[in-house]
Amino acid sequence: MSAAQERRTLLERRTVVLAVGAAGAAAALTACGGPDGSGGAESVEQPGSGGAGGAVLAKTADIPEGGGVVFAAQKVVVTQPSAGEFKAFSATCTHQGCAVKDVVDNVITCPCHNSTFDAATGSPTGGPATQPLPTREISVAGDSITLA
Repeated sequence: MSAAQERRTLLERRTVVLAVGAAGAAAALTACGGPDGSGGAESVEQPGSGGAGGAVLAKTADIPEGGGVVFAAQKVVVTQPSAGEFKAFSATCTHQGCAVKDVVDNVITCPCHNSTFDAATGSPTGGPATQPLPTREISVAGDSITLA
């Protein structure tokens, strides 16, 4: 093997090693994501974002009784199944990961395949989804709702 061929082989090996290393680093970073597959973005404190740190997500008056509001940036849906009772769930459908769209008559709906979920429990009530929406922790203090 000539010196030029040896250098080329060495460069090819380095390229493969670097590519494998980069793929491994990407996999490690992905594995560090949040439990709902969000990449942990909700744990970054941003004023007014509703993320960790006690920022206000919504006012209680913003959440209709028997309905709810989807907060896409935080990947959470907050519901008010009955007067003064507030619940929060992941806004990611357990069927194929689409974002849920709305809450009407105590039913959370995913627009992708029409899965529906109970606004009080997150349990599936129809469609292809068979697993409940994971609960998210919120706190209500006065008229403010914060995402824990």
